[in-house]
Amino acid sequence: METQLSEKKCQPCRGDVPPLAGPQLDELAENLDNAWDVVDGHHLHKQYTFDDFRQALDFTNRIGEIAEQQGHHPMIHLTYGKVEVDIHTHEIDGLTESDFILAAKFDAA
Repeated sequence: METQLSEKKCQPCRGDVPPLAGPQLDELAENLDNAWDVVDGHHLHKQYTFDDFRQALDFTNRIGEIAEQQGHHPMIHLTYGKVEVDIHTHEIDGLTESDFILAAKFDAA
């Protein structure tokens, strides 16, 4: 049985791996909620909506803690009732499996 992405741990990027592309990228993307966009094969993007600022802030704090625990730090944009997240691996300026793991963990939050 394959482990769900949200149950895996992000791995530090050594910088000597190429960014994901083609079938590998497509397969990982299929394991995420359809609301995640793979933008130009470079990064993942998703917008979460909430009823008010407090809910959005609480979610931002939860996913911030997850990011810190995983040692993988996305761009998080918080505004009233909305949180936007962009994830990619800075070391290689592209996507790795860890980006998809982090996205799945955020969805589980």
